Amino acid sequence: MKNYVGVSGSFLKKPHCIILNKKHDILPFNDILPVEKLCQKYDTSLFVFTSHNKKRPNNVTIGRLFDGRLLDVFELGLESFESLSNIKNFTVSIGIKPVLVFLGDEFETVHTLKCLKNLFIDLFHQQETDVAHLSNIEYVITFACVDNKILLRTYRITMNKMGEKNFKVDLDSMGPFADLTLRRNIIASNDLFKKACVKPKIKTIDICYNFGKKIKNIKRDIFKSKLGRVHMTSQDVNKLQTRKMKGLKKARKTRNKN
Repeated sequence: MKNYVGVSGSFLKKPHCIILNKKHDILPFNDILPVEKLCQKYDTSLFVFTSHNKKRPNNVTIGRLFDGRLLDVFELGLESFESLSNIKNFTVSIGIKPVLVFLGDEFETVHTLKCLKNLFIDLFHQQETDVAHLSNIEYVITFACVDNKILLRTYRITMNKMGEKNFKVDLDSMGPFADLTLRRNIIASNDLFKKACVKPKIKTIDICYNFGKKIKNIKRDIFKSKLGRVHMTSQDVNKLQTRKMKGLKKARKTRNKN
């Protein structure tokens, strides 16, 4: 049995995932502890596990952890696949965020597919953005549920102007393409899933605020640096201790007069 493990997380900058090419004797549905140890080692909460045997050929296992323990995991069968290298007509820029589209009412009505949709969103999204420019939207990843299969398709987006404000959107096949079937799954309970979705309130002690009240003469700039204004009493510049050097010494005449 050949199997490979890949872990992904938000802390990873370049690249966004780590591929472990060494063969591992791991069965996630029988014993999840080895996967949890690997995820804790690399400080990540998402993992993708691939394996191949007679009973389950071309097997892909996708899962995530919460608080170091398994939250949910899905086992998918890869029936057909076409890589990006097979379609050499189109490419996209590195770092462009994809547009995720889910086709089919099953992703909203069936509880298992609804949880799988949520897992796909966590797996493919990189950074949260509030504003998107049309020029940065270059490719789309679609998930279609047809005849108990999940069809993954990737397209390149081309926009052609039609007038001043209207655009004509064309989709060109780019790859990769994959036909997936859902085999086994472990879904978290409603209470555990709600607990995982809660965003903790981080209590930070800010020098600009004291128990919710703003402190005077302290503010932040655009780089989040703290700036403060300090009020000092009047000082006599002549009495300041300066560096002792010949150029700053007083002449003999002025010293004798004093």
